Amino acid sequence: MTQSGDQSPVLTFEGKRYDLNTLPDDMKELVRGLQVADAQLRLHEDTLKVLAVGRQSMALQLNERLRTVEALPDES
Repeated sequence: MTQSGDQSPVLTFEGKRYDLNTLPDDMKELVRGLQVADAQLRLHEDTLKVLAVGRQSMALQLNERLRTVEALPDES
């Protein structure tokens, strides 16, 4: 959705443009729902990235600390 200056907001969906102000209220509500869903997806994608970095850091710390511990012999 784009809006510039005094112009009406425009919804671009599947390659077509629509004047958002002329859409029925139920369609506007769907657009708002899609915007919220997109925002939540971005938020959770960022959260996953942070978790992955934290997990990698913990794995590196564990690897470093395990260097001082004798491992069990390999099972044969």
